[in-house]
Amino acid sequence: MLTIGDDLLPQTDLTYFAFRVAFCDTLERITLAEQARMGHEVTLGYLTEVPFLRNVAPRVQLDLLLETWDRHYSAEKLTGTLMDEAVIYAACETSARTVKADGKSIRRFLRGGPRPLFPVLDDRLAESLHALHVNLSSQGDFLLISQFQDLPADEARVLKAKFRLEDSACEPLFEALGRWHVNPGFVARAKGLLTGPEATKVAGILQLPPHPQAAN
Repeated sequence: MLTIGDDLLPQTDLTYFAFRVAFCDTLERITLAEQARMGHEVTLGYLTEVPFLRNVAPRVQLDLLLETWDRHYSAEKLTGTLMDEAVIYAACETSARTVKADGKSIRRFLRGGPRPLFPVLDDRLAESLHALHVNLSSQGDFLLISQFQDLPADEARVLKAKFRLEDSACEPLFEALGRWHVNPGFVARAKGLLTGPEATKVAGILQLPPHPQAAN
């Protein structure tokens, strides 16, 4: 269970929908980019919804999504980080946009997943996905960080203090920009979002080393 501020991220089909669509959409774009030989410099993935994180490596974006999902799926109550907030926001916005633009792909993304979902793909669903992150007690601080990049250090510190942003909270977002590897346990973290065969297949697509634990 993952808490954002004073709120618990709902353990509902809607949350599953947001994370699965964002994951599958990003994975598909990775595959298409590789087929087109677009290289690692291409900017794609659900985290492009967050300006500061738009250049995070796509495979790392998938790993970050599973890290947040794993905490959400856990039976233990865990406090969300600024990165968790960014992932939730980006997943909800990506899935809402896809509902409006590409229902056919969504049907494909949901097919064969751990949960049998057959939602009505309309504006109401898109609005519900948007509301999913808006209703959490998040201040959206992850959207402010890009404003600090080009400021002198002293001015940046003043602004961070004004918005009560601590360097320790922001550091994982900066680290994500320079990260190129997927952490061990990728397949295990996919439990509940992907089936075991799906998770193993994705690991193969990303050329990850085999892991003894698999999703169910």
